[in-house]
Parts: sequence; structure tokens; C-alpha cells
Amino acid sequence: MTPQIGDRLWSYALVAVQFICMAGIPLAGPLLPISLWTGGLAVLALLFGGWAVLTMPRRTLNVLPDVRAGAQLVTTGPYRYVRHPMYTAVLILFLAYVFDDPSPLRLGLWLALLVDLWLKLGYEEELLGRHFSEYRAYRKRTARLIPFLL
Repeated sequence: MTPQIGDRLWSYALVAVQFICMAGIPLAGPLLPISLWTGGLAVLALLFGGWAVLTMPRRTLNVLPDVRAGAQLVTTGPYRYVRHPMYTAVLILFLAYVFDDPSPLRLGLWLALLVDLWLKLGYEEELLGRHFSEYRAYRKRTARLIPFLL
């Protein structure tokens, strides 16, 4: 499967919006969550995201939703429970910022991040489904982002 030019532009647009939101949320208030519970939530999100990164083979790790050549479907570690644990970690981490110092700007950026990642994971799932014949079965037995909910 060779990505088309439009596919590549869509991938870059999704990642650009993601990084703009991820930069904007901390810059719209304190750079680090201050309270104990939001700081703890941020640490848990970072640990969960780190587990996902360590589980993924380095050569196939990609910020773009595109499937790299030689990629393998990972279904171990946090991928046993959710199909997109890195997205889950990002959403929880930046939600900790919103809870720590709520503002309309932070909430708006977090909601934009949520919509962007939802579009990105939908696109990524389409690509993974085309690339891996076993992806359909994997989708049936795991949650997208949060076990038992999404």
C-alpha cells in the first residue's frame, strides 16, 4: 500500500493540529500541573504513555498515522487493553492541565485535541485495517481509548 499525496497531507495536518494543541495547553497557564492530584494524573499518563512507547518496536514508531514499511501489529502491553494507548496518555496528560488551571482557552484546546486525535485514530485504524488482516479481530476484542467505555 503506497500512500497518496492527499493521504500524506492529511497525516501532516492531523499531526500539526495535535502539536499546536499540545503546545498551547501548557502555555495557556502554568507550565506544570501544580496540585497533587493533577500532578499525579499527569505522572500516571506519562507512565502509561511510556509503557506504550516501550512496547512499540522503535523502527515502526511513528508520530504520523501512516503504517511504516515492515510494521507489525502490536497487541501486547497496553495494546492488549486499548488500541491507541499513546493517544489515551496524551488526552489524560493534557486533561490534567485543564483540571489544574481551568480556562476557556485550555478547555477549547483540549477539545480540539480530542477531536483531532479521534479523527487521527479513525484514519489510522483505516490504514491498519488495510495493512493487517488480523486488525479486524483485534478491534473487536480491545477498546479504542478507554477499556469498557471507548
